[in-house]
Amino acid sequence: MTLSSLSDLLPPSIFPLLIQVQEGAAPAAASGAGSPEAGGGFNFFDPILLMLLGIFALMYFLTIRPQQKRAKAHRELISSIKEGDEVVTSGGIVGRITQVDENVVTLTSGESSFKLQRSAVVAALPHGTLS
Repeated sequence: MTLSSLSDLLPPSIFPLLIQVQEGAAPAAASGAGSPEAGGGFNFFDPILLMLLGIFALMYFLTIRPQQKRAKAHRELISSIKEGDEVVTSGGIVGRITQVDENVVTLTSGESSFKLQRSAVVAALPHGTLS
C-alpha cells in the first residue's frame, strides 16, 4: 500500500508521522520535535480535544443537568408536604396526607390509611382533585 492510497483513508494530521516513519525517522514525540522549543507543542484547538469537550458538554446538558433539576424539584416537594395535601406516591396510590412526621407521612386513600416514607411521594395534586 503506498502513501498516496493511504491519503484517501487517513486524516491529514497523520501525514507528517507517516512520512517520518517511512523515511526511518523517529516519531515527533520520541525525537523531541513536539517540544515547545522545536516549534511544536500542545495545540488546544486540536480537533480530537474539541470533540471530547463537545461530547462532555452534550452529556452534561442532556443527562446530568436535567437530573439535577428533577432531584431539586423533588426535594422541594418533599420538604413542602403538609397535612391536607393531595398527592401521588411512587406506587401510584392517590390520596390525602393526614399526618406528617419527620420521615413518615400517613396517606388516606378511600377507606384505607397507609404509612409511607416522605420520599415515596412523587407529585402533589391540585386541591380539590379528590372530592
